[in-house]
Amino acid sequence: MKNLFHSLQHQISFANKEHYLWLGAVAVILITLAILHGIWKNDEKKIRIWRLLCLLPLIVTAVHAVIYLPGFTESVTAYLPFYVIALFALLPIPFAKRKIGYRITAVITTLLSLASGLYFLCTSPLYFNHSSESYTASFHSLVRDLDRYYVLKEWKEADFSALEAKYMPMVEEAEREQSHGKFTDAVIMFCNELHDGHMYVEVKYDDVSYLSFAPPHDYGLATVLLDNGDIIAVCTDENANALGIKDGTVITKWNGKPVLQAAEEDVPDLGLSVKANADRYNALYLSGTGGDTVEVSFIDESGTEQTVTLEVLDGIHAFWDAWTAYSHYEEGDVNFDTKMLDDRCGYLRLGVEETDNGLQDILGYLTGEHKGAREMFREKLRDLKSQGMEYLVIDLRNNEGGFDVIGYALCDLLTDREWYCQGLGVRKDGKYISQCDQSISGDGEFADLKVVALTNYNCVSAGDGTSLLLSKLPNVTLAGITDPGGCDQETGGRSVLSDGGICVYFPVGPVLNENGEPNADTAADRISRDPVEERIPLDYDAAMKIFCDKEDYELEWAVQYLEK
Repeated sequence: MKNLFHSLQHQISFANKEHYLWLGAVAVILITLAILHGIWKNDEKKIRIWRLLCLLPLIVTAVHAVIYLPGFTESVTAYLPFYVIALFALLPIPFAKRKIGYRITAVITTLLSLASGLYFLCTSPLYFNHSSESYTASFHSLVRDLDRYYVLKEWKEADFSALEAKYMPMVEEAEREQSHGKFTDAVIMFCNELHDGHMYVEVKYDDVSYLSFAPPHDYGLATVLLDNGDIIAVCTDENANALGIKDGTVITKWNGKPVLQAAEEDVPDLGLSVKANADRYNALYLSGTGGDTVEVSFIDESGTEQTVTLEVLDGIHAFWDAWTAYSHYEEGDVNFDTKMLDDRCGYLRLGVEETDNGLQDILGYLTGEHKGAREMFREKLRDLKSQGMEYLVIDLRNNEGGFDVIGYALCDLLTDREWYCQGLGVRKDGKYISQCDQSISGDGEFADLKVVALTNYNCVSAGDGTSLLLSKLPNVTLAGITDPGGCDQETGGRSVLSDGGICVYFPVGPVLNENGEPNADTAADRISRDPVEERIPLDYDAAMKIFCDKEDYELEWAVQYLEK
């Protein structure tokens, strides 16, 4: 009960207080209507007036909708609990002159309105609608929203005034030209400078109006950074092959620049939280950077440096083939899937931290304990155990997040000790205060099981939190070619900009460690605070397995590691 109270307090602490005024206005009207009914119930004329007054909550919510919904209609679901209160106010109208009927409908209206009002009180979203403003005005409003509500402003050392000054000239140019593309590029580049995996820019323009920020091209190859510092070609096609570039060819220059320098200077800031992850990704993105042609230097089979010109091709096949292999996205990937990889090694997939029972997930979040998820994991692990499992691989790669409490439930079975998980807090005066501390109780049924948890740069949010928790358990080794994504704060902020074509999502709820600091999010230095314990090597042979043979090299490595 204590956890529940503090979790609700946490939710209210970063809810949008502006909507409380609207909720308060409707509450005052409902109370006034109840009082007036008691005074006027025997006066036929006044009861007719009372019936008309029952429409006031509907009018108030209609005005609210006119102000907040245009250009941002998808927010209606967030405001729905507020709007239905106005509908509940209509229930007693037909029974105004009936003693029992009125009492019953008044009680129903009161209870439903209280429930809806409490829910809206806790979940009133930090949504800001600037769709009616110009490019420059809405951009300034976005900066103001972030400056006030962005949860990591101080942690990231974000200077929003300086960032606004840097990108406002681009926005002004976009406004003069009425260019969707230039406006969107300015917003994305601005947001990317925060290096936060929870900063997301949704573009609602069609492909003709706007393609994407810095779209990669296809020159018939992709490039990958190896551990020794070499960048090699992978996923090459016949065009590159005909010029002497094959899978595994060492690339030395890109458009005349040393290849590592080109990856650093010519690839735009893509906003990745962890700098080491960004270096890996930039090397891959480099192969899509250039104009109609690029000059590529490489070491041929005789050891001589050659330079050729590659022409841009239709599509981005090489880049996407390499990206898919590098991230290891599986078609038909099933969350919570289990199987035996061999006679002794079990496998558990954790791709999204949500179950099929949404209500149970929310209650788990509020109480800090998800019994349903724990028993689901227990059943799955027992089944693997019955098949001969001696050790386990937990696959967190590309984990999209969800509810951290799902990760608690899994960790609870893997340790017999109580562990501090995280605190749900509030940001006040630039500092963080934990309001609700949550822990793992230490069920310990599988505390002796040896585990490798595979992660990667696409493991974000609650997945990042689970990576961090698992790395603290003595029987678990966190492993990957890259570190997790480096973001684990609670989302909930949205700013819709001019003409509704852009929506910026940002985190607003603090998720803290035992020291009262953001849990897994990188600070301004962009150094991972949740690094892998075992770095899976990416050498030439590994690259050939990943990009040419399309093997799950990381999973093979994990099994071999556990066998040793």
